[in-house]
Amino acid sequence: MSPTEPTLPAEPAPLLEVRGLRKSFGDHHVLRSIDLTVRRGEVVTIIGPSGSGKTTVLRALNGLETPDGGEILFDGGPDIDFQYPVGSTHRYALRNRSAMVFQTYNLFPNKTVLQNVTEGPIRVKGTPKDVAVAEAEALLDRVGLLEKRDAYPFQLSGGQSQRVGIVRALALKPDLLLFDEPTSALDPELVGEVLQVMGELAAEGWTMIVVTHELSFARQVSDEVLFIDGGVVVERGAPAQIFTAPTQPRTAQFLDRLLRPFH
Repeated sequence: MSPTEPTLPAEPAPLLEVRGLRKSFGDHHVLRSIDLTVRRGEVVTIIGPSGSGKTTVLRALNGLETPDGGEILFDGGPDIDFQYPVGSTHRYALRNRSAMVFQTYNLFPNKTVLQNVTEGPIRVKGTPKDVAVAEAEALLDRVGLLEKRDAYPFQLSGGQSQRVGIVRALALKPDLLLFDEPTSALDPELVGEVLQVMGELAAEGWTMIVVTHELSFARQVSDEVLFIDGGVVVERGAPAQIFTAPTQPRTAQFLDRLLRPFH
């Protein structure tokens, strides 16, 4: 009798599928046809030159932009086909599943750190205030900012502000975290503290899509890397393949310019 074949673990079902996403602003085609798949616990990193459509992809996933065509399918809903009119209900459904960390923090300047973090859970999720405050304080403590709970955004450094932005996203308990170049507005010495928090989230199994120019970080934490240019996915693959042996000349050219900017 032949030995029993080992049973391989089943690949997790996709949390998110994007098919043929398109978006134009006038005659400018920002997204021509974007496909991507993200499974629970994965980190997908999107790289590419400025103006290639990276941020527009994230804004579409968070309901901040309405594509002209294509589909967004979340496990368990919503499934949105942009061939048909999309209203506020669909956009709310997308925001209910994802949370966005912006380039420039987008904190409410007239609210304290604690109020910034609890605003979403209380007003959007209907979380009781005492529960929202306790959860916010635990998250702030986790990123080393509990002592800043009563500070206002103008009293924070850029790195602290961005960590508050991450905590604000986590407080919503989203299925999907979206990061739009979260270190691009920071002084170089502050980048590390934000990347450390993001690396810890990746290690804990948060599902993340990250737009970034921090290539070493992308190589370290990503399950898949997408190189987008001209509104299309030029190349996709594991970090080791993309960063050491890209198959497309445009990918190689982009990486060469970033990795060897003085040559």
